[in-house]
Amino acid sequence: MLALVRDEGVQRAALLLWGLLPSWVKDPTQGPRPINARSETVPQKTSFRGAWRHRRCLIPATAFFEKRHCFRPSHGGVFWLAGLWERWLGADGSEVDTCTVLTTSPNALVEPWHPRMPVLIPEGLEQAWLAPVHGAELQALEALFSPWSPADWIHEGPAPRPGRSDVVQGSLF
Repeated sequence: MLALVRDEGVQRAALLLWGLLPSWVKDPTQGPRPINARSETVPQKTSFRGAWRHRRCLIPATAFFEKRHCFRPSHGGVFWLAGLWERWLGADGSEVDTCTVLTTSPNALVEPWHPRMPVLIPEGLEQAWLAPVHGAELQALEALFSPWSPADWIHEGPAPRPGRSDVVQGSLF
């Protein structure tokens, strides 16, 4: 997935595999690769603590889905999902960059459909999220974990389950 990261002091776009692979894992084919992380526990959990401190990322989206229900801004624009990323280094020198999306308690719009929702980074706070911070400044970012306001958001769904005959292959041209 496409993400905005700060890597060795340089902000750049990166392609990350969805499902965080902690840097300390010996075998990347073993163990869980969480696609989501509970925001309230990332500062303490071994799997996420290093990424929380040093490797936060922004994942662009135009909507998100929970159990076939679509949630999107009414203005139709792009927003940022809060994420963490990690670089796994293999014994052979190979590198794999992975990520996870942070989640929080649902707001009134999402709650009827799912017990969690993604953490969104409000417009204007993107650089604060990516900035290398420590101590009280890092702890201050936890305020972004609160459920966001459902104002100016639209719920669509549930989307019909596609049957084999319903699947449409779009054209690239």
